[in-house]
Amino acid sequence: MVDLSRDSDRMLADSRQLLRDNRDGGRHRMAGQSIGRGSRGLRRKVWVKRLTYLAGAILTILVAASVAGIVLNGIGFAGVMAVALAVVIASYVFTRFPKVKVPKRDDLTKTQDPRQLVARTELWLENQRLALPPPAVTLVDQIGVQLDGLGVQLDGIDQAHPSAVEVRKLVGEHLPEMVDAYQKIPAQLRREKRAGSTPDEQLVESLGKISAEIDSVTRQLAEGSLDTLATRTRYLEYKYGEGDDTSPDKG
Repeated sequence: MVDLSRDSDRMLADSRQLLRDNRDGGRHRMAGQSIGRGSRGLRRKVWVKRLTYLAGAILTILVAASVAGIVLNGIGFAGVMAVALAVVIASYVFTRFPKVKVPKRDDLTKTQDPRQLVARTELWLENQRLALPPPAVTLVDQIGVQLDGLGVQLDGIDQAHPSAVEVRKLVGEHLPEMVDAYQKIPAQLRREKRAGSTPDEQLVESLGKISAEIDSVTRQLAEGSLDTLATRTRYLEYKYGEGDDTSPDKG
C-alpha cells in the first residue's frame, strides 16, 4: 500500500529545496559554468584534447576492425556489434576524460605569469561558488568579468613590473585566502554576528574591496593608453574642430 503521507512529505521537501535553489540564484546549476574568458579557454583546451583522443580511438578501432576483416575474411554480425560497442565505450570515456584540472589554492601562489594566473584564478573561483552566499556569488561573477579586462591589460607586461607583482599578490594570494578562510567556518556559524557583522557579510564586503582594487589596477595599466587617446582626441579637435578658423568661406 502506498504511503501517501511519506510521499507528501517528500514532495514538500523537494518543493522547499527548489525554492531555496531559486532564491539562491540557482547556485546548484552553476557547476562548470565559466565566469570569464580565461577559465573558458582552459576548459576549451581540455575539450579539444578529449575530442582528439576520441577521434584517435575511433580511428584505431576502425583500422583494427578492417584488418581483422581482411585476415578473417569478414568479421560478421558479432564483429560489427563489437566495433559499435567499442565506439560507444570510447565516446563515453573520452567525453569525460581527461578532467578539467582545477588548480589548488597553493598552485595559484606559484604561478608567475600574470595572465595565466588570471585564468587559473577564474577556474578556481568557479569551483568555490557553490559554497558561497548568493551576494558573494554575484560578486565572484563580477570579478570574473574584471579579471578578463585585467588579463588584456597584462598582455606584454614585464613580470617584474610593479603592477604585475601587485596582481600576483591580489589575485593569487589575497583573493583565494579570503574565500578559503570563509569556507573553513562551519556553515551554522556563518550567519552569526560577531563584532557587528556575520562572516557572510564580511566576505561580501571583502570581495567588494577586492573588486574595487582589481578595477583600480586595471585602470592603472590602461592609463598610458587612455592618456594617448585623450591627447589624440584633443589634437583632432584642435585641427578639425570648431576652433579651426581656416574655413574656405571666410575671407
